[in-house]
This record gives sequence, structure tokens and C-alpha cells, in this order.
Amino acid sequence: MTWRKSSYSGDQGNCVEVADGVHDVVPVRDSKQPTAALVFSTHAWAAFTDDIKTV
Repeated sequence: MTWRKSSYSGDQGNCVEVADGVHDVVPVRDSKQPTAALVFSTHAWAAFTDDIKTV
């Protein structure tokens, strides 16, 4: 599993990170709390990212 963050994120450590390489789910965590992650289905994550693109 590889964690990544937006290229727009700064170096202050206040970032949302998303993991790649996990089958059927998308783990999401706060860079300040790397041991805790929320896990979303790929369908739910795709719907979320599609929705925020229209805001």
C-alpha cells in the first residue's frame, strides 16, 4: 500500500492522504494521525471525488 497526497499540499503536515493498491477500498487518513484511517468503498470514493469536482 502506498500513501499519497495532493501536489497542492504544503509541508506543514496538515494533509489528507489516500492509499493506492488496496483491492475494492480506498483508505484515507490525516497525515498528523498516520495510524488511523477511514476506509471507503471504491464506489463511494469515486462518487465523493466526482461530487467535489462540481463544487
